[in-house]
Amino acid sequence: MSTDQEEYRGAATLRLDDGPVPVEVRMSAYFEPVEGRFRWAGRTGPDQMLRERVGAGLRRAAIVIDRRETPVKLGDPDPWGGVRITGTGTPPWFPASPPAGSPASPPASPPASEGAGHAG
Repeated sequence: MSTDQEEYRGAATLRLDDGPVPVEVRMSAYFEPVEGRFRWAGRTGPDQMLRERVGAGLRRAAIVIDRRETPVKLGDPDPWGGVRITGTGTPPWFPASPPAGSPASPPASPPASEGAGHAG
């Protein structure tokens, strides 16, 4: 995995309706502040069976990275034999508990004394 959380390059598994397909992927993510969520996308490495399935109309699967399963949309095959993948929400390569202060982590609660018991 890249040291930067916004990118991932490495092994993954696509779970299709008839079983798992191990793939190499290259993906990146960005936080969309207007929507309040992440969008992420990338491509798989070449895989003839996956390319044929997508060419026949397969468009939905789940991607698994580090035992974390996330829904993914499958796009058209590219000229190099890979398949475009896209998703929304927390990227599947992010840790289960995002680092404090990251867009995926909840905002910190204000201290209990802040704004309480003050009469102007």
